[in-house]
Amino acid sequence: MTYKKMFFPIGGGDELRERIHGALLIGKYFQAHMEVLKAIANPTQVMNINKSLSAVVLKQLNSMVKDELKQDIQKHLTILEEEAKKLDITVSNRRIKGISTAELITAKGYRSQVIEQESKYCDVVVVAAPPKGKITATFETTITKSGKPALMFPRKMKTFSTEKIVIGWNNSPEVARAVSLAIPLMQKAKKVHIITSKEYTQDIKQITKLQAFLSCHDIKTTYEVVKTTITPGEALLNNAKKGAYDLIIAGAFGHKGFKELMFGGTTKYLLKNTNIPVFMSH
Repeated sequence: MTYKKMFFPIGGGDELRERIHGALLIGKYFQAHMEVLKAIANPTQVMNINKSLSAVVLKQLNSMVKDELKQDIQKHLTILEEEAKKLDITVSNRRIKGISTAELITAKGYRSQVIEQESKYCDVVVVAAPPKGKITATFETTITKSGKPALMFPRKMKTFSTEKIVIGWNNSPEVARAVSLAIPLMQKAKKVHIITSKEYTQDIKQITKLQAFLSCHDIKTTYEVVKTTITPGEALLNNAKKGAYDLIIAGAFGHKGFKELMFGGTTKYLLKNTNIPVFMSH
């Protein structure tokens, strides 16, 4: 399996150009077709309508909102075209074999509902890290409702690579699924390293079995058992930074929901502090 179609929903907030640039970098790396989604609110969602207003006033307000939405779409399209040009990506409404392509798509409705539906038609969903580590509705929906693996990237990212990959292994179903879905990445990597802790891997045979499984896919791995800290996610990120890894593979949000990632506890530290993309599966 290779990733040929990717999906990137644009959430709200700052760094719009930087986020679009980061998503396009990922698409270019895989020579994939990147769908960039701009969810459009219905005019009635944007306006706090007072039903006592006259029909004429309501019509004028509706027209104003439509004009603003049209300008907003054009703004996103312009940025997409400009960033695509910088990266030598072709703007196209379909994949063209052998080159990187991207397009802006729109859909009306509440952003979370639109993302939940539209994200089902891709190999991988791409999502920018939430601002200041605060989990937004866009982020949560993208990770948990698509049924696809998610590749989270820092909001400002200038390069993307998968040459050196680190797996944060906590023996959960989520990380096991993420590892399987990331096999195409690891097969092309120059180095794949497994990090675990005694808290989650009491029997080292679990790691040797993981290594044997990956070896069946011609993926050579190394491993180490590290000490966790009182700050959840810190051990994984510190070791990933120390080893200058390009990508982290981790299970996203276990049975306790958004309160678990990698070594237990909240996701906030990793989401707020990572400058390394994270490949996750829910």
